[in-house]
Amino acid sequence: MILLTSVESIIPIVFLIALGFYLYQKNWFGETFAANISRLIMNVALPASIFVSVLKYLTFSKLIQVAPGLLYTFGSVIIGYIIAFIAVKLFKVRSGRRGVFINTVANANTIFIGLPLNVALFGDKALPYFLVYYITNTVSTWAFGALLIARDSKEGYSKQSGGFDWKKLLPAPLIGFLVALVFLLFSIPVPDFATNTLTYLGNLVTPLSLIYIGIVLAKAGLSSITFNRDTILALIGRYLVLPLVTVVILGLFGKGLPADEYKTYVVQASVPALAVLPILANEAGGDVEYATNIVTTSTLLFVVVIPIVVALLGV
Repeated sequence: MILLTSVESIIPIVFLIALGFYLYQKNWFGETFAANISRLIMNVALPASIFVSVLKYLTFSKLIQVAPGLLYTFGSVIIGYIIAFIAVKLFKVRSGRRGVFINTVANANTIFIGLPLNVALFGDKALPYFLVYYITNTVSTWAFGALLIARDSKEGYSKQSGGFDWKKLLPAPLIGFLVALVFLLFSIPVPDFATNTLTYLGNLVTPLSLIYIGIVLAKAGLSSITFNRDTILALIGRYLVLPLVTVVILGLFGKGLPADEYKTYVVQASVPALAVLPILANEAGGDVEYATNIVTTSTLLFVVVIPIVVALLGV
């Protein structure tokens, strides 16, 4: 059952990547199409998606209810960042890959893979615990992780164009999250037509991101899917280090937690890398092929990893 759930959750992802690959091979897309998708996702679709998701899954009362759990999840993610930073220095991960590497270890694909998996495993009763991880992951990704990628081009930090770029400190997705928090905290109503419009826009994120990955794969060739050193290290961080860190933190400080809360945090720490990593890398002039390889390999390995995690948790 668990194997079937994990397989079913990634089949649409694989098919959409394959579609982008196939259509590019058939010359459906011009040379600028992938770059245009990247700009559309980063500046329009992602902010809309995050805004709608926050207002859909959160209320002020829920935020207060789940607040204590944020200490555990933020703690594990912060330690994940520290370990990833050390690994980047220790193994001399090259410029253009560093931001993607660190994000792979620290941040997960919670909404598009983590949410359906969590509901399938634990039901709606565990949704408040999922929201804790969702808040942590969203803040971590857009307040810090995306900034790391934005400052990590292939030429290195020192080759960035002169001056401090405020747009990189406040990327459009982070602005979408901050605006959503204002609407949430002050109970500002959103008209139905605005919600529906933003929902339609937000729904573009996953399919377009996956088609983009397929295009990048087609340009690079299937031989670009490799388990090179930097990829293997990042996957170890995503599927071994962060889940273990989460287990240790919960074991030390989370005694007495409900079983579903404990299991939710561990499962969410074990899902694949963010699908938008190649988009972020492309916008920053980073190593898009490496980011694509990370997303593809982590998604495929998910079928093997998550049943093991679930079996160890005794779900």
